[in-house]
Amino acid sequence: QVQLVESGGGLVQAGGSLRLSCAASGRTSGRYAMGWFRQAPGKEREFVAVISRSISTTYYADSVKGRFTISRDNVKNTVYLQMNSLKPEDTAVYYCAATRATSRATKEEYDYWGQGTQVTVSS
Repeated sequence: QVQLVESGGGLVQAGGSLRLSCAASGRTSGRYAMGWFRQAPGKEREFVAVISRSISTTYYADSVKGRFTISRDNVKNTVYLQMNSLKPEDTAVYYCAATRATSRATKEEYDYWGQGTQVTVSS
């Protein structure tokens, strides 16, 4: 069993930055590709970024490419999402998730999810 706990969300002005963290319990180090998703009110949960088990591969949604950076520390069992140049449309609940599948996994292929952390970007 894997438990994921996100932190680092909050209220920030447009153009600002936040860093989200996702602490994983259990034996996760190197075993799972880790992703970040987000869900805005009234919208479906959407993919934001993913990092492979070996840290060698990352993918981003077009909407965040160049502004967000995903990273992981397999010793600390923690995944990070550095978010820069934030926009009001980035406002959402951000979820961390783990998958045994490849880093190209669909949302449905993720095995574990955190409870989410709210990010609000004011204009």
